[in-house]
Amino acid sequence: MAEGHRRDVAAYSDLVTARSGSLFRTAYLMVGDHQLAQDLLQEALVKTYVAWPRLRDVAKAEAYTRRTIVNTAISWRRRRSFHERPLDVLPDAGVADRVDELATRDALWVQLHLLPPRQRAAIVLRYYLDLSEAQTAEAMGCSVGAVKSQTSTGLRRLRDRMGPEVALFTTTDKGMTS
Repeated sequence: MAEGHRRDVAAYSDLVTARSGSLFRTAYLMVGDHQLAQDLLQEALVKTYVAWPRLRDVAKAEAYTRRTIVNTAISWRRRRSFHERPLDVLPDAGVADRVDELATRDALWVQLHLLPPRQRAAIVLRYYLDLSEAQTAEAMGCSVGAVKSQTSTGLRRLRDRMGPEVALFTTTDKGMTS
């Protein structure tokens, strides 16, 4: 095995080891299903590995993988065979203080997954992953103006469905995983 190839495999392995958790949360937020998110992450990591020799800046490999996750999730949603799956996560009935918070989060979760894929992607990347508009535009492969438009439309739809008083993003992405 050539020395350059070994370095590439080692750098790729470092990316997978260090960033898989964060990338999985992105995938989960995009599809809302644990197993689908694992499949989505695996597909994105395979595509990243194939593209590894072409990546000009290996430091941008995570951004490339995140963009691949978003694009793949959007293309999956366009397939006729893809359909919404019911949520398996139920609020813990034993915690009385957080019932309203959990109910709001679950309702928001359902409404988020009813949004069109690009609006959902913009909201997930901007508010759950806390990316800037420019980073979100890069991840989605569009302009900053498109990110603003998709985010604005998506938030308006969420507010219309849930009411303006709902604190939309009170939970962290760790709270949204199953």
